[in-house]
Amino acid sequence: MNNRRRNFRPRTQKNNFRRRSTAINTSGTNNFNNNGNVNFNRNGSMNNMHNVEKTMQKYQQLAKDAQSNGDPVLAQNYLQHADHYLRRFNELNDRKENFVDKSKISEKPSSQDNLPEKEIQQSTN
Repeated sequence: MNNRRRNFRPRTQKNNFRRRSTAINTSGTNNFNNNGNVNFNRNGSMNNMHNVEKTMQKYQQLAKDAQSNGDPVLAQNYLQHADHYLRRFNELNDRKENFVDKSKISEKPSSQDNLPEKEIQQSTN
């Protein structure tokens, strides 16, 4: 058995964990969006309706479990989390419905396109 202590060996090239945006952005353009929360959720799960819905259901189930185990404080905490994801789900759903409505409106032809040529000529005279 070897009782010798291992010497500390620092990892190489691990010191650039957090880079500044100017070091990454070498194209010469300025990056004005330096909000620290922009990259908080990198996988985009908060923009996917299905992931938000699953997360909301998970917190609702955790709240039910905590309530059945006799912990009302933890149950309320989970319910607040579920409420947050419910609001986010509704926001994404509204955004999706508005997008669908706008695409339907843009597909409809204008009222001038439906008129025969004679009626168009008469209305311009």
